[in-house]
Amino acid sequence: MTFVTEDVTEQQGYNLHVLQSKKFKTIHLTVKLKSPLNRENITERALLPFVLQQGTNKYPTSSLFRRALDDLFGATLSIDSAKKGNDHVMSFRMEIANQTYLSTEQNILEEALQFLSDVIYDSKTIKEAFDQTIVSREKQTLKQKINAVVDNKMSYANMRLIDKMCEGEAYSLHVHGYQEDLNRIDEKSLYTYYQQLLQEDQMDVYVLGDLENIDVNKLIPSYFNKKRNPKLVEIEHDQKEQSEPKEIIEEQAMQQGKLHLGYRTNITFRDDAYPALQIFNAIFGGFPSSKLFINVREKNSLAYYASSRFESHKGLLFVFSGIDPKDYAKAKGIIVEQMDAMVNGDFTEEQIEEAKKLVVNQWKETLDHPDGLVEILYHQVLAGAERSPDQFVKEINQVSKDNLLEVGQKIQLDTVYFLTAQGGNENA
Repeated sequence: MTFVTEDVTEQQGYNLHVLQSKKFKTIHLTVKLKSPLNRENITERALLPFVLQQGTNKYPTSSLFRRALDDLFGATLSIDSAKKGNDHVMSFRMEIANQTYLSTEQNILEEALQFLSDVIYDSKTIKEAFDQTIVSREKQTLKQKINAVVDNKMSYANMRLIDKMCEGEAYSLHVHGYQEDLNRIDEKSLYTYYQQLLQEDQMDVYVLGDLENIDVNKLIPSYFNKKRNPKLVEIEHDQKEQSEPKEIIEEQAMQQGKLHLGYRTNITFRDDAYPALQIFNAIFGGFPSSKLFINVREKNSLAYYASSRFESHKGLLFVFSGIDPKDYAKAKGIIVEQMDAMVNGDFTEEQIEEAKKLVVNQWKETLDHPDGLVEILYHQVLAGAERSPDQFVKEINQVSKDNLLEVGQKIQLDTVYFLTAQGGNENA
């Protein structure tokens, strides 16, 4: 089974990933810029995607910028940032029509590459600074996004869980940055930092689509071979040893309680046990057939929702549940019981085989989407380890009960976080 062929070449200061596939009728361009998480610049990195989408020196207004995309047969552009383990990653994504399927003399790919290059390297500037009006406006946009997290109680509870669980670790940094940092950021300081980012971040460029008649290795360097001096930093694994689980209870004006648990799995993408962790989580809380869903939500009617997910590059597993505040003790007890059952091997071969099918099908669904395919392949860059999609599926199908028991021995409960209604602390 071959999902895609990935040809990786080292260019001048970045890696070029060429993904030949006839599956997609469009061509997808992705540029990823990676740097270690840092409190000093996390807010700048959160702000930059908003600013960079507002115009270039060639297309200095929003209307001209969007019209240029429309002129490329409705091309789309998005820029975002994310936290991946102890790294922060900025992603530029552009989807364009494949000229093979159009009757036009317009060289869509080259024009798109020039546009994307301009967005990255020639953003709208005024005398070695970003446009002051744009920066001021987008600072307000980011401020609203930061404040919106507080209003989304599930997101807020997860953020607070990580705050407490990973206190003193890079992973605790907020991906949207900090409101108190916005005042010190102006158009000049943000531009200066961005020039540093372009020099020092590890950069990976992905080109995906039917590229048979295109010499991508010759074409891309003319737009991205800028003088760079990337800092290839070895990420430190700064996980703490936790002797006893922490229990944090906070109150807000709300009705539904949010009970979130954080476990240390001590397993990341680069580890041999990673495929087994996928199956372990699938049986525990990853799907509607999981122990959490059946025992916490269906059998005991204790939760509006109950599920789990893990972070592939930090080695953490999170449990999410929404409960009535009065059910805190009982719900927490049943969640912990389900993990104990997993650790003790209380699952069948049939459940293992079902979990394998679910994980592989989910994996294939992700690979069916161009952005999902690139994200999966980028795991290897983040981890500094090779595990192709083909290899991953093979390893999933080889997972045994003994492998799952080994995973269970590595997992430790670190923090229990409960966000409850005012006065709900009495039920804890």
